[in-house]
Amino acid sequence: MERRRLLAASATVVAGGVAGCLGSDDPGRLDLTVRNDGDGPVDVDVVVEGDDGTTYEEESDRVDAGVARAFEVVVGATGRHEVAVTGPDWEGRLAWDAGTCQLYDATTVVGGGTVEVAGECVNSR
Repeated sequence: MERRRLLAASATVVAGGVAGCLGSDDPGRLDLTVRNDGDGPVDVDVVVEGDDGTTYEEESDRVDAGVARAFEVVVGATGRHEVAVTGPDWEGRLAWDAGTCQLYDATTVVGGGTVEVAGECVNSR
């Protein structure tokens, strides 16, 4: 009887450990804001790629002056990911490791002949 109880307890511990490992496969996410602080509209291209060559997002949009556009992109659970926001004569890039950061928040601000980028991990794994 005691042996059965110990085996049942061991099985519960192993199952709990496996379930915890499965949670690490949750996909990562990028929350990107592209803001236009310029005087006129800008055409932007957004590309999000993984270091394995996977393209997670490829989108073009026009962002009017004084407007911000949000992009939410689901990415892989591990590896380096990079977002490139480009226009006709400018570029902003950021990268993060999805294995350590489940939710990455990034901002690209365009206007007045400048491009500013900022990013931070807001939800670590």
